[in-house]
Amino acid sequence: MSRSERLLDLIQILRRHRRPVSGRTLAGEMGVSIRTLYRDIATLQGQGAPIEGEAGLGYVLKPGFMLPPLMFTDEEIEAIVLGSRWVARQPDKRLSAAAADALAKIAAVLPDDLREDLDANTLLVGPRGEAVEGIDLGLVRQAIRNERKLGFLYRDAGGAASERMVWPFALGFFDKVRVVVAWCEARQDFRHFRADRMSGLNATDIRYPRRRQALLKEWRVVDRLRSR
Repeated sequence: MSRSERLLDLIQILRRHRRPVSGRTLAGEMGVSIRTLYRDIATLQGQGAPIEGEAGLGYVLKPGFMLPPLMFTDEEIEAIVLGSRWVARQPDKRLSAAAADALAKIAAVLPDDLREDLDANTLLVGPRGEAVEGIDLGLVRQAIRNERKLGFLYRDAGGAASERMVWPFALGFFDKVRVVVAWCEARQDFRHFRADRMSGLNATDIRYPRRRQALLKEWRVVDRLRSR
């Protein structure tokens, strides 16, 4: 492994750790000596990488640091292209357009050889399923980002309708259906709502009382327990 590749790996490892991580842990993950690790940290800091910390206390990479596009590997480009192409075929028009725009922005700043790899990428996405939403998923995504309550009319599998007020915190994308994951005030529990069974969406300005990250974490625990 070249030194430049090693420095890139170090940046990627630091990105995976949200809290300070010791130099020995980093050195162990990279398979290098602690002295080499300290030299690499100093090199990255000298090149402008916002790495905070010191020997004995641990290191953390401040959010927002961007890697130059030439650092993409072949497989990373394939992942970006495949993911963007899949999203671009979804019925959520705003998200679809955003995926196409993001791919164009990435292509615009790539070096010529990598741009050619992107344009010639042969990982293809098949035709999308006939998913039909009765609501604007863009409003759902905005409510999740802003932690706002959503009201809507929901029809179950048997056609029975009920009014719901929920705290949305996740949106699942499946081949033929989209699912809103939320805390339901009427049921006082986590519920999954198929977007094709929702109508009369009311995107409120009411902030729900918990953080979406906390709801997501709790839901995962509950979901694991229920699936046993």
